[in-house]
Amino acid sequence: MTASVTPTHCPYCALQCGMNLTPAPGGGVTVTERADFPVNRGALCGKGRTAPALLSSRVRLTSPLVRTGGVLVPAGWDEALSRIAEGLARTRADHGPDACGVFGGGGLTNEKAYALGKFARVVLRTSQIDYNGRFCMSSAAAAGIRAFGLDRGLPFPLEDVPRTGCVILVGSNLAETMPPALRFVTELKENGGTLIVVDPRRTRTAEQADLHLAPRPGTDLALALGMLHLAVAEGRTDEEYIRDRTSGWEEARAAAMAHWPEHVERITGVSVPELRAAVRMFCEPGNAMVLTARGPEQHSKGTDTVGAWINLCLATGRSGRPLSGYGCLTGQGNGQGGREHGQKADQLPGYRKLTDPAARRHVAEVWGIDPDTLPGPGRSAYELLDAMGTDIRSLLLMGSNPVVSAPRAAHVEERLRSLDFLAVADVVLSETAALADVVLPVTQWAEETGTTTNLEGRVLLRRRALTPPEGIRSDLEVLHGLAALLGVEKGFPTDPEEVFEELRRASAGGPADYSGITYRRLAEENGVFWPCPAQGTPDTGTEARGTGPEAPGASRKTPAGSPALADTSAAGGSGSGSGSGSGQHPGTPRLFLERFATEDGRARFVPVSHRPAAEEPDDEYPVLLTTGRVVAQYQSGAQTRRVDELNAAAPGPYVEMHPRLAERLGAADGDVVTVVSRRGRAVAPARLTTAIRPDTVFMPFHWPGEGRANTLTNPALDPVSRMPEFKACAVRVEAARKD
Repeated sequence: MTASVTPTHCPYCALQCGMNLTPAPGGGVTVTERADFPVNRGALCGKGRTAPALLSSRVRLTSPLVRTGGVLVPAGWDEALSRIAEGLARTRADHGPDACGVFGGGGLTNEKAYALGKFARVVLRTSQIDYNGRFCMSSAAAAGIRAFGLDRGLPFPLEDVPRTGCVILVGSNLAETMPPALRFVTELKENGGTLIVVDPRRTRTAEQADLHLAPRPGTDLALALGMLHLAVAEGRTDEEYIRDRTSGWEEARAAAMAHWPEHVERITGVSVPELRAAVRMFCEPGNAMVLTARGPEQHSKGTDTVGAWINLCLATGRSGRPLSGYGCLTGQGNGQGGREHGQKADQLPGYRKLTDPAARRHVAEVWGIDPDTLPGPGRSAYELLDAMGTDIRSLLLMGSNPVVSAPRAAHVEERLRSLDFLAVADVVLSETAALADVVLPVTQWAEETGTTTNLEGRVLLRRRALTPPEGIRSDLEVLHGLAALLGVEKGFPTDPEEVFEELRRASAGGPADYSGITYRRLAEENGVFWPCPAQGTPDTGTEARGTGPEAPGASRKTPAGSPALADTSAAGGSGSGSGSGSGQHPGTPRLFLERFATEDGRARFVPVSHRPAAEEPDDEYPVLLTTGRVVAQYQSGAQTRRVDELNAAAPGPYVEMHPRLAERLGAADGDVVTVVSRRGRAVAPARLTTAIRPDTVFMPFHWPGEGRANTLTNPALDPVSRMPEFKACAVRVEAARKD
């Protein structure tokens, strides 16, 4: 043990709930309440409470494994690392650097994500790196950049949610995916605000809503456009705000006016009176928010769908004002920070563009290399996985399980098997790791120090609470060892704080500027919101006069490339203001309050129009499948499926369907049914409920094998974000034969 009680954060979702780790009798740790962290105030879901179970040697990897005679067998670290270095070097020599792929994860700390991106581009010299965060909120990120010039999941702290007038929650089941966050919408209602939930299922979250809209999967874009049409027709737009703070309104308005309410009703199944009620509830209060999650984002038109909701916020004067705006509820634990610092195919640290010559020069100088040697953008996540065994011959994978989590998963599994060489670093022997040539056991959240960035853009410090078992190494140690074996002996430190110090320099002046953040500040201030430039950062001379919801913020200079208009106050106890008294930048809890992060400071309307899903139902596949999570499991389930308490609560996959659909099939509750798409079939018990539309079935995606939901899903990609269409595909459902 490194301390009797260690304050830290949960290893799971993007809330990054605060918790204390306390020594347990007989070894290990127990989770105890930590009430000082404002996101969860001590509350934890079952996953957070049971997280220490993963530290047990009973469920985790304890030794490197190498494939010998077709079987994975224990090996020493020297042999395992040598095999990986030899496999990557051989591929690079035979096929070129871009034949080496790197695939990361949204659960990696900022330090690991940064080091992995640097390893790919400096050591392997490959452009072929991406991560599973592409499957999380990439559509929202793309839409945010188009509209605001910047992507940060929430441009305000969660603590602002209860104080607004209305929240439209689109495609999010907070009660199951982020249970501690449900208190914010509960408090919203207690304060007199209203909640609108948009979801094709009547989820536990939808049951809390003042108005539940249940559109057909894949029609959220039409729904948002219909609401904007009504806002215009009923005179609810804010013309002064549109004139002073936006551009592109005429084109966006014209596109929306083509989506009249009766037309939208036919597309979505949401009635005109419901549409009118939603517009009234959203527009009448002085403040309102739209929060999206994977429901509207995981589509081949996800960027446009999020853009339509942003247009609604802009037209009604909501974005960039206190207690109002658009935000995205990030899913994975470090989905935000994971893409900010270099493991995404087109980005460099600090959320810089890989195609920007100035960004390349800055990062290359920090890394001590010639900017001309930096490779350009590579393939997005699914495209990278699809190219395995052909263009990509070897893969280094850290912290992801695409055999379960990727769309068209049977095809992805086949592509993984076709690789010349596969190496996986993980905590457990996931379904993907089981296919590898070399598997490396790495440290977990409680055994290492590092930073993550939660859904609010709050950078947090996870602290090491116990010593890892003998024979376990950190991902930073893995990258250090591999870099040395591949001829790069410097530049890959194993100390996470040393890596973070380099990350600070690499991010300085970028959109996601961490240069003013230190481990000491994170420990003292309960996290710091980015952007947070350091003193002396080059200045553009642009003023940032933000105003918080309770007190005006100070006028400050901002670094080149940073969003110039932001609230730097810590109003409301956001936990990132104590540095200001010593002359440090206090961080930025609230963005865009004076100007947006675009060249002219105006938010941009983007004209969008509804289009069908990439695959609509037909006579052969007459039903829509949508997928999602359950409260007791997380992502691919590689970790949570190893926790007895969680498995008891959610032991396996199922097919949720309406009783009318089941009656047509001749299936009863609990009967095994087969769901078939153009990509494969999945088998699971039927679960009958009137909480789902009769034309739709739902499957959770946490399980492998015959109940694997992602065997069925469609890899059709959004043209901007490259997000696959997880949330809507055509299927048929077959009842088991009864002899």
